Amino acid sequence: MMEWLQLLLPAWAMGFLLIFLTAPLGCLMLWRRMSFFADTMAHGTLLGVAVAGIFQLPLWIGVSLLAFLLVALLWVLHDKRLPNDALLALCSATLLCSGLLLIQQLPALRPELLSYLFGDLLTISWSELPLFGLIILIAITILRFFWTAQIQIAIDPDIAMSEGINANKQRLVFMVLLAIFTVLALRAVGSLLMGALLVIPPLTARLIAHSPKQMVILAFILGQIALAIGLWSSALLNIATGLSIVLTMSLLFCFVFGFQKMKHLFA
Repeated sequence: MMEWLQLLLPAWAMGFLLIFLTAPLGCLMLWRRMSFFADTMAHGTLLGVAVAGIFQLPLWIGVSLLAFLLVALLWVLHDKRLPNDALLALCSATLLCSGLLLIQQLPALRPELLSYLFGDLLTISWSELPLFGLIILIAITILRFFWTAQIQIAIDPDIAMSEGINANKQRLVFMVLLAIFTVLALRAVGSLLMGALLVIPPLTARLIAHSPKQMVILAFILGQIALAIGLWSSALLNIATGLSIVLTMSLLFCFVFGFQKMKHLFA
């Protein structure tokens, strides 16, 4: 039992801290209808991994550079003539294919491809947690400072702008926070599953919440439950941690959705 705890506790602590960021950020993303944006950012991390391998840089530097470069690119490409979802689809597909192509050309990175795609939270060590915790604390502080403006933009951008809120500034803040999240989440759930980590708990919470505050709190609780079950399942069944956590989140969504449907059916 102690051996299991020694393996799982650092990963559990990292996931616990990360959900403090994913719960409010995921809720904002649903309210702003920007779920696909998270996938675009996530797919960019693979190219960041490849760039780090090519220039022999630490992994987090390559991923950080690509994440913030993508924020700048999307800022430049923003055009009223181009639908946002189509533009994100273009960037997402291009980044994912470019990253996979480069990783296939780098023999040293190929054995780790699955961990980049699906995450390996169990490799987190205690020595890494203080830095992760500090970055998450900074991100949460920034989000807390702009929280009211972000909600107002999500509810009605026109009214928010008429009240003096700078929509472009809030959009940039939101994208930077998502960039920070993608750097942290690569180890947890990998490139392909980051969007699920952000979207599924708030989506489940939306079924039972009656206010924005309640939705964030429920998303946090559901995320923590899925993390605990997913981590133990991944260790016991010897499957990728990212896959296990996301599938657990999906099962929780199905349970809550089914319960709500049955409740309305027999009401």
